[in-house]
Amino acid sequence: MTITTEVPLVERFDPISLDELVGEAALLTRLDRKYLIPATALPALLDRMPAGVRALQIGHRRTFGYRSVYFDTAGLDAYLAAAYQRRRRFKVRVRTYLDTGLDFVEVKTRGSRGVTVKERIPYAGDGADLGPEGREYATSVLACAGLHPEGYEFRPVMATFYRRNTLYVPSTGSRVTIDTAPAWQLPDGSAVRMPRSVIVETKSGRAASEVDRLLWSLGHRPCSISKYATGLAALRPELPANRWRPVLRRHFTTTSSKGF
Repeated sequence: MTITTEVPLVERFDPISLDELVGEAALLTRLDRKYLIPATALPALLDRMPAGVRALQIGHRRTFGYRSVYFDTAGLDAYLAAAYQRRRRFKVRVRTYLDTGLDFVEVKTRGSRGVTVKERIPYAGDGADLGPEGREYATSVLACAGLHPEGYEFRPVMATFYRRNTLYVPSTGSRVTIDTAPAWQLPDGSAVRMPRSVIVETKSGRAASEVDRLLWSLGHRPCSISKYATGLAALRPELPANRWRPVLRRHFTTTSSKGF
């Protein structure tokens, strides 16, 4: 699946390198807030960004392609934990940075007070399997987070694709990501898209950032959406998904494509 959407409006911001961004705001432990806004509302948001905001630039690029293959158990333990809002939740995925070819096994868990903890290691497989090292790593991270992964057999369930711009807000040491043209795909090729919406995510250490307050002032509120769980609910309507019904009705468009 190819995604070509760009966000040229971020060219107005001064650049920040990846090394600088990681040094200033790695935020592997953070509080995330997601917003679904109309694509037509993005210029107004960017026009009002706080002073000093910088845009991630690698080489001459500011917009980057992402693919994430999500892994779950046969019983969809990760999905159901999100659907039923269980306190202990997790996600396991292989994330590929399409412009650089870098791959990582990433494990996300929910810490105290809703804080997201992301841990990762390099990945050298083909996306069809976590591999021995990836499986061992996922099991170890989940066990340390107080989960009980014994007997879990992770398998690829769904892939997501999108283009991302990342902004750094120096006043609060926080990040903002802007994901355009998001798409979700099952291994059999079934796919859904959100062609008219943009996912804006704020990632801060704890308190609401200036960008959160800006979004609120523009009439946008945090939205219950999980790239994995909401996408899978859209593709598999037989799954329990009450908490995402408004998002599914308003934003998703069903398509078909080749399998990932």
